[in-house]
Amino acid sequence: MTHTNKSATIGQLRESGYRVLTVKEEMRQNLIRKMRAGEELFPGVIGYEESVIPQIENAILSGQDIVLLGERGQAKTRIARSLVNLLDEETPIVAGCEINDDPFNPLCKACRTRIADEGDETPIHWITRDQRYGEKLATPDISIADLIGEVDPIKVAEGRYLSDELTIHYGIIPRTNRGVFCMNELPDLAERIQVGLLNIMEERDVQIRGYKVRLPIDVFVVASANPEDYTNRGRIITPLKDRMGSEIRTHYPRTIAHEITIMDGEMRPFEAEGIEVVFPQYMKEIIAEITHQARRSSEISQRSGVSVRMSISNGENVVSNAVRRAIRLKERQAVPRVSDLSAVMASTSGKIELDTVGDVREEKVVDKLVRQSVSYVFRQYFDVTEFDQLVAGFEKGLNVQVAATQPSMEYVTQLARVGGLRVAVDKLKGHGSPASVASAVEFILEGLHLNKRLNKDEIAGQTRYRRS
Repeated sequence: MTHTNKSATIGQLRESGYRVLTVKEEMRQNLIRKMRAGEELFPGVIGYEESVIPQIENAILSGQDIVLLGERGQAKTRIARSLVNLLDEETPIVAGCEINDDPFNPLCKACRTRIADEGDETPIHWITRDQRYGEKLATPDISIADLIGEVDPIKVAEGRYLSDELTIHYGIIPRTNRGVFCMNELPDLAERIQVGLLNIMEERDVQIRGYKVRLPIDVFVVASANPEDYTNRGRIITPLKDRMGSEIRTHYPRTIAHEITIMDGEMRPFEAEGIEVVFPQYMKEIIAEITHQARRSSEISQRSGVSVRMSISNGENVVSNAVRRAIRLKERQAVPRVSDLSAVMASTSGKIELDTVGDVREEKVVDKLVRQSVSYVFRQYFDVTEFDQLVAGFEKGLNVQVAATQPSMEYVTQLARVGGLRVAVDKLKGHGSPASVASAVEFILEGLHLNKRLNKDEIAGQTRYRRS
């Protein structure tokens, strides 16, 4: 909730009737409110409406911490960061407190001493929900000091005893007190650090430099992990695994439509002055299908996964290639063509890991994925028997030349002399401009070639489609 007349002291806060909730109570209350209002819980997270999101809702309603299990590029971090939307817009803390102390129930010794001295006149500060989120990527070199805290030698040098709680410099977890803390790739933590995390989550204490510190912090923990690592045979200690509330499996987009929706939302729109970019639906489907084919390929390691980022990067590169051509040919519209798919080689290679025996090159695997995808999408739009008239013309000696650098008007000229091609172009809605015609013509001809109705020759960047 939003406070228009915000209290400035603990006394004013008490008089206002404000009630401090635990983080999990607060998130549960706001979740219920959003569900009743029909609000979107995780904006930008596509395809989880019937699978992942209901499980997250259950965990929050149950007051359970969450582990998101999934391969790379499955929106785990985005979900974790979105959980702050279930916190109140603002919440009060003791002013100046490092660990966001509850004004009515302070944890740290400094705040307890201050409130004992100043009473109801103790000032408070209001922090936003974004300030209540902490995130750490687990790496083997992370220490207890990073997560929990460490003795500050400067404070010791000032005259305090080593065992004095006030000598502690708090780590990221205490500093996320009364908020949401995310640990990415949890199993990558060293086992001794996992034990420290276990103590802070369950026993609410930790040993720092040989003395025990009570830290009953209030935090909602969400962690991410690769499913293979998050097992008894992996790198997670069993007691920590046992204390996490809900294990929720994420997944890649299960439909081409979801993959395209994510692409459209995530692709960076780099505009070139004077050039309009048109991205045909069938080209988007080819890009998305390349990723889906990769996720099913026996030549690609499925243990590390094939991220949605591959679709996004491939879409950006194909559009860039079309824009580059339009700039050089001084055309006013850039429309990706099948010949632009050569640009996906650079953006695909770094996002797949081969799982083959022998001398198999990435270029060959990617080329196979592209050809399979073009062929599949072509069959979703056409039946090859629709092109009997067109094929008959090729049997009489007709041939068509295409190239990634060929001006769009040359495709329009060739369209006029190839019988049976105009109807197919219209079916793809490619009649709006020369650039759209060029894209549609290339897709049709390549689709016929891949379905063994036309042959093609590739020489010096030029492609010639023929029948014999």
